[in-house]
Amino acid sequence: MGKKRIIKKREEGKPHGVAASPTPRGKRKLADGILFVEATYNNTKLALSDKSGNVVTWSSSGSLGFSGAKKGTPFAAAKVGELIGERASGMGVKEVSVVVKGVGAGRESSIRAFATKGIQINSIKDMTPVPHNGPRAPKPRRI
Repeated sequence: MGKKRIIKKREEGKPHGVAASPTPRGKRKLADGILFVEATYNNTKLALSDKSGNVVTWSSSGSLGFSGAKKGTPFAAAKVGELIGERASGMGVKEVSVVVKGVGAGRESSIRAFATKGIQINSIKDMTPVPHNGPRAPKPRRI
């Protein structure tokens, strides 16, 4: 039936399941940043980065527990926007520039929910990739 579990007594100083880090790192402080929104038909992902593009925190509607078709809804995107907004305000972010990519339903609702946390939005830039001519058309059918 498998191996037997051996339960060891835990040390008195440490709580169970928590590893002590050698250097406790404080929360990162940011004044301004860039919010990347990727809204597809199936999911909405938000990433907050500093001005040089290094991602500080991110989340998606799938990581919040939404599954299947619910991940692509504006409600799920709003929940992701609220979460990232709370994290950003905790870091001290005052203003962001938003870069939107994709054509999903959560484009606008995620930005609106993010803005409700008191962070000023400087600009919204749409970087959705648009094909100039698309893929090569199929050959005509021969009968």
